[in-house]
Amino acid sequence: MTITKDIKYVGVNDHQVDLFEGQYDVPNGMCYNSYLILDDNIAVLDTVDAHFKDEWLRNIEEIVGDNEIKYLIVSHMEPDHSSNILEFVKRYPNITIVSTIQAFNIMKQFFKTGFENQRIVVKEGDTLSLGKHTLRFVPAPMVHWPEVVMSYDESDKVLFSADAFGKFGALDVEEEWACEARRYYFGIVGKYGMQVQNVLKKLSQFEINTICPLHGPILNDNLSYYLNLYNTWSSYQPESKGVMIAYSSIYGNTKKACELLKEKLEGKVEKVVLCDLAREDMAEAVEDAFRYDRLVLASSTYNGDVFPFMKEFINHLLERNYQNRVVGFIENGSWAPQAKKVMMKMFEGAKNIKYLENSVTILSSMNEKNVLELENLAEELI
Repeated sequence: MTITKDIKYVGVNDHQVDLFEGQYDVPNGMCYNSYLILDDNIAVLDTVDAHFKDEWLRNIEEIVGDNEIKYLIVSHMEPDHSSNILEFVKRYPNITIVSTIQAFNIMKQFFKTGFENQRIVVKEGDTLSLGKHTLRFVPAPMVHWPEVVMSYDESDKVLFSADAFGKFGALDVEEEWACEARRYYFGIVGKYGMQVQNVLKKLSQFEINTICPLHGPILNDNLSYYLNLYNTWSSYQPESKGVMIAYSSIYGNTKKACELLKEKLEGKVEKVVLCDLAREDMAEAVEDAFRYDRLVLASSTYNGDVFPFMKEFINHLLERNYQNRVVGFIENGSWAPQAKKVMMKMFEGAKNIKYLENSVTILSSMNEKNVLELENLAEELI
């Protein structure tokens, strides 16, 4: 794949992986992106997952042939991008590795060496001339590891953005960008909104024609769309108006209440999403909770607490700094309903959460009073 005249794609697709990072379902696989810049001094940007070493090296050799590679630029030390650094040094022993001091410290942990005799340590604002191309380095700590550094090519106005602007899915699969990018963002980067905001401010000084992330497609059309979404996500603002109803139900009575609430809302609010937390992919559920401006949590009481799937869901939200939303509650309990109290206590540390005045308490199964409570809850949501 040619990105510009001098910048080539040398990454790989992975359809063997079922769980990315051991937890995220990736039915359309993943890609591990790597890039090559042809210039007086040839540079490779990042390696790929260890399982694809041979394919990756062949991709590089098909382009450079017997020409010498001068630099390996390491933006991120997560193993899906850094596993082949040592193998690359063995293949090209005269290369110089370029990265942050934090990255070289992590290299020592992985490879028992920080490549002290063949490295350039870069920091904010440093540049590296390849000939016609000059790379400017933009550290992006905690997006989403502490050593991350982005590179901006001043000649072709290309941003090599590390894991930022990435998504789930291999490059040989056609799919809409935002859904899997949103699930990827809130699953992997969502905790670090402040750090993403800091990087976006730094990037605003650059004219960017193309974004080359380490996962997902190369972005070169309508870049304001992607940048604006990242600004929305990282500032924890709702992306869309709508209501997500997330429930955990043991014998189906809590589920019936949620289905009735959805029925009362449909056609009267912009969007209604109903989510069974026991059956839906948790990353999908988290994505929807951050996408919409209103959330209803419905849980059975369980051992004086909330049902485990609900507890896990709320913990996922809070870990990612869930805020700036309207939240309502439905609880169920046959003898001592406690779910609403427990859920509200869990949200005590969350910022700018507005609780709905109306709530629903079911004693085993719905009655006429509960139907009226659901109508009042629906009206407040509308």
